[in-house]
Amino acid sequence: MEVGFIGLGLMGRPMALNLIKAGHTVLVWSRRRESMTPLLEAGAGDCASAAEVAQRAAITISMVADAPDVEQVTLGAGGVAEGAGPGHIHADMSTIAPAAAQSISAGLKARGVSMIDAPVSGGEVGAIAGSLTIMAGGDEAAFDKIKPVFEAMGKSVTRIGDAGAGQVAKACNQILTGVGVAAVAEALNFATRSGVDAGKVREALLGGFAYSRILENHGQRMLDRNFRPGFKAWMHQKDMRIVMEEAHRLGLALPSSAATAQMFNAMVGSGLGEDDSIAMLKLLELMSGGAGE
Repeated sequence: MEVGFIGLGLMGRPMALNLIKAGHTVLVWSRRRESMTPLLEAGAGDCASAAEVAQRAAITISMVADAPDVEQVTLGAGGVAEGAGPGHIHADMSTIAPAAAQSISAGLKARGVSMIDAPVSGGEVGAIAGSLTIMAGGDEAAFDKIKPVFEAMGKSVTRIGDAGAGQVAKACNQILTGVGVAAVAEALNFATRSGVDAGKVREALLGGFAYSRILENHGQRMLDRNFRPGFKAWMHQKDMRIVMEEAHRLGLALPSSAATAQMFNAMVGSGLGEDDSIAMLKLLELMSGGAGE
């Protein structure tokens, strides 16, 4: 298929490269011209705006930071809606609030464009490997048409329901991963401060009911002091803000999520926002009187 890709950051760049590897014709645009270079070198088509991307491709994808960015590249000046023709499908794979996804979807629908909200899980590693988990919301017929494109980027592709449903699933994902990171960081810090080998504690816990992929993968990275960002702390902070805003809107008590959101706030406030979210361990070490390096 001929696919347009808008937003070529940490996640978007490898996702677009996987579309090229799968044999799709890819057209790209990004606000940062230098972000386009690896894609252009791989054979992608060069576009001057999101509108041009939509004009030249029947399917477009956006992968940007937050809801205002999605709204700008879809409904704003020079956006997808300006260039899209009849039957155009736009997939937004960013993580935004469900209500924002529904609003943008309605705005695009009024201009003849079908939108699928399709946030992902798996981080930079999953984006590079093409093994992302993709959670989609939107029209079923449009989803069926775009599903082969998703399958070039992810190993698990699920339509959850109507517009906004993909973002609800992603919020649930961020609750589990955020609280999970906090729990693993607390456990390893507790082990170390108790004077025992945190690596051996992790090894023992992997054999019992405490096992999780976060303990296995991120726990080892914490022990290795590998805080290179695959998913930056400020991004997880943003996602937990979405969770808490939705909780307030729905009148829900999410106590574990609330505490975790505060920890991510503290990470960003302590200058750890550009580190991986697993650098929560460093924050806990600082709070416990350690070096946190």
